[in-house]
Amino acid sequence: MLRIFKRNKEESKAKTQQAVQKSRGSLFGRIMGILKSSPQLDESLWEQLEEILISGDVGVETSLSIVQRVKERAKKESLGDAQQVFGVLKEELISALGDGATKADTETKSQAGPYVVLVVGVNGVGKTTSIAKLAKLYAGGGQRVLLAAGDTFRAAAIEQLQILAQRVGVDVVAHQHGADPGAVAFDAYQAAKARDIDVLIVDTAGRLHTKTNLMEEMKKVRSVIKRLDASAPHHTLLVLDATTGYNGLAQAKAFKDTIECSGIFLAKLDGTAKGGIALAIRRELGLPIYYIGTGEKIEDIAPFEPEEFVEALLAPLN
Repeated sequence: MLRIFKRNKEESKAKTQQAVQKSRGSLFGRIMGILKSSPQLDESLWEQLEEILISGDVGVETSLSIVQRVKERAKKESLGDAQQVFGVLKEELISALGDGATKADTETKSQAGPYVVLVVGVNGVGKTTSIAKLAKLYAGGGQRVLLAAGDTFRAAAIEQLQILAQRVGVDVVAHQHGADPGAVAFDAYQAAKARDIDVLIVDTAGRLHTKTNLMEEMKKVRSVIKRLDASAPHHTLLVLDATTGYNGLAQAKAFKDTIECSGIFLAKLDGTAKGGIALAIRRELGLPIYYIGTGEKIEDIAPFEPEEFVEALLAPLN
């Protein structure tokens, strides 16, 4: 039985802090100051908290719901101290993000074949770079990693993945441009099994240049993998671009409604001042966030831990 990777908690915490720096500086870091400067817990205070959450892309319904719960608890528990109210807000935000244990951090590999990670998402969200970051994370944990260049329709997608894979130090199974993605997945799985690979990461098309339905093409890739291993894919990650904020959720819903996704890779989180999108994703899509992109380098990735995320997001401004 093989553990997929062992998480370095201190490194993960530091990278999470790095990823939310803009969000904390522009919005969320002000919350403690507002609580301290308010003489009493009145409607003006609650409205300010709602405004900060909404401005941070948490979403209107989610923001109102969270503040309402904090307000009710403050009354029920007779809270008057700013630090106590701040603590309750943290608890509610962490609760809204769901379970803190990431699937990749807790699952073990016991099957005969490779642990298969299928990666989906529209072009431009950072899907290829995110795959390279995943490969780096797994390889850094001592796992043997192989990539499958299944995005055969986008110009230069195969070459981009090959260049990034070379930097990480892993191999890529690829066909020519325009080839059948299902055939790529088939060959990659067979190669992974023959080479005793631990983790196979399969790229998929974000958009097709033909009239072929994108979602049907991804279903085909999934079907090919499942025929080779009934338990695979073991993880289907939907990559979202954090900088698109709430607007990007419509695309995400289309994938979720068609492809059986297990979780989210939230890319480019360091590039937005609206880190609250993580809470909106959890509520709107009902999917856990498993990884976050914390910078531009290949090693800038961290498993998502709600408590670490909220602590970093609400850290007081210096």
